[in-house]
Amino acid sequence: MSDLFRSALSARIAKLPRDLPPTSEFSTMSPYDEAEDEDEGSDALGQLPGSGLGPPAVPRSKPRAARAPNPDFAPISGKDYFVDALQVAVPARGLDVRVYYTPPAPKEDSGTVLVCHHGAGYSGLSFAWFAREVAALSRGELGVLALDARRHGKTASTADKEDMDLSIGVLVEDFVATLRAVFPDPAAAPTLVLVGHSMGGSVVVRASGPLLDGAGAKGYRVAGVAVLDVVEGTAIDALPHMHSLLNARPDGFDSVEEAVEWHVKTKTIRNADSARVSVPATIVPTSAPASSTTSASPASSSTSASRCNASGVSGSVHAYTWRTPLRSTAAYWQGWFTNLSTLFLGARTARLLVLAGTDRLDRALTIGQMQGKFQMAVVPGAGHVVHEDDPTHVAELLVDFWRRNDRLRLPFKVRGVGEV
Repeated sequence: MSDLFRSALSARIAKLPRDLPPTSEFSTMSPYDEAEDEDEGSDALGQLPGSGLGPPAVPRSKPRAARAPNPDFAPISGKDYFVDALQVAVPARGLDVRVYYTPPAPKEDSGTVLVCHHGAGYSGLSFAWFAREVAALSRGELGVLALDARRHGKTASTADKEDMDLSIGVLVEDFVATLRAVFPDPAAAPTLVLVGHSMGGSVVVRASGPLLDGAGAKGYRVAGVAVLDVVEGTAIDALPHMHSLLNARPDGFDSVEEAVEWHVKTKTIRNADSARVSVPATIVPTSAPASSTTSASPASSSTSASRCNASGVSGSVHAYTWRTPLRSTAAYWQGWFTNLSTLFLGARTARLLVLAGTDRLDRALTIGQMQGKFQMAVVPGAGHVVHEDDPTHVAELLVDFWRRNDRLRLPFKVRGVGEV
């Protein structure tokens, strides 16, 4: 058993404080669902650090009677966090991609946009609170674009038969093609800063080269690449243990509120308000295929399906299930993270690594850090979903990163000695 896995098993999660933030100022969406463990489940196994594979597993609770949804965990609409929510047709990829976008304030040039890719099992709405903080801290000068990957969120397949492939090459091509659809003219496009959480970090690192080089055309201006809490060595070390951990993960939920509460009480997401925005997109009504990206109205499934019990054990049926079951992505885990450190260090742009703990660097990144090849920042008190747990701190880091690097518009002419 690795030291990483042993430390994960020994970590016990503290219980959530009782004084939750007020919720009356927010509008709510139609209910979705997710499970929490009220008794034994609140003392759940800690998250496997940096695994990059979405929400951690927790032990199943004992069978319990279904209870009314807790209004403190009611969903919050994402409409107040982005200016636009768009469906972008990308026919070459057989996708109708959901994009959340807050453009930069008008200025002489096209401005700069943080382009955000979520981790496995999450969605673009995981960047909602972060996006609002960026807009406030930059006074609107810095835009934010977050998208839903295939088989995630509200991105839908337009092919006759949905392509279920989530290999790293497919995800990178999807990401690049989507940006080309949103910004078809690289010369008129804003400067891009690519931001990826977990699995999304692997995507943006690999996508930076094709975006810089272009495809038979001038490339885009890419001012930087930021990776949020994923390290190749740590992630790959965790892979052999993932199936056993997923065995203990809830199969489904009886309400959206229950889903949000489970994420908060297990500290999968430590910011309750952020979880109320992001979690609903990670589940679907049980009547819809779990891995389908087709948008389904949760209102039609507001009543829990009949079930043997509510414990999540075999034989139970819940109103909601995971939109992207992580076990179905197992064939791609190794490919997501292999060579990530080398590719990150070799990216032809400024580099930022944001971590939730100082013990997560592998050998390649440790050497690279000592050589000053990238900027690193640690967000104290945050878990794996750092941009949801502490959106203000992470927004400050990214705004500072942008201000430091956005002025470097390469290529530029280097003058010789004596030249004016």
